[in-house]
Amino acid sequence: MSTITPLQPLTATQPLWVPALPTLYRLSIAQYEAMVAFVVFTKRDRLHLINGFLVAKMTEYPPHAAACDGVRFAIEALLATGWYVRSDKPLKIPNCISVPEPDVVVARGTWRDYSQRHSEPSQVPLVIEVSSLSLHEDRWMALVYGRGGVAVYWIVNLIDRQVEVHTDPGPDGYRTVLVFSSDQAVPLFLEGTELGRITMTDILPRELVEG
Repeated sequence: MSTITPLQPLTATQPLWVPALPTLYRLSIAQYEAMVAFVVFTKRDRLHLINGFLVAKMTEYPPHAAACDGVRFAIEALLATGWYVRSDKPLKIPNCISVPEPDVVVARGTWRDYSQRHSEPSQVPLVIEVSSLSLHEDRWMALVYGRGGVAVYWIVNLIDRQVEVHTDPGPDGYRTVLVFSSDQAVPLFLEGTELGRITMTDILPRELVEG
């Protein structure tokens, strides 16, 4: 019989973390948004703001891109009216000086509600990152999402074929982390209500499911 395995959450007592890259640029959210507005850089530059630093995003490779689609389709099949899925869009987290672009989020309302502003944690109860080469960074992002008030954070771990579910956010990140293995179903909760369950076979590329 399979079991759900707890992981040890990262805590805020550890040093301030930013993705390890050769060059980092310290910015405020206002500066970052002004640079975007004045086209100082564009989406093709693949940059986002993490803990006040401008950092590069990792380029996707086919299994990652396919898994992002799988996650989106699986969640959309369970969503009720009043929620929708945003993929690879900015999420503004003011208290962490961060504007990451998660692979998948579930947001309140419709796409029209965000035509003049980015979503924030109060409108986004679930954030999902699909991870392979970025697994280390995505685990550290739990501190950003947890401090920012995102209720639930999933890491779809393609390396170990599991989903790591972070809950109970607070100033130190997330207090609880559960790991669902490839033969289990992950419950989809939005604001405390379970909408259904998603299996790894629903969201992993075929070669990763079978291999």
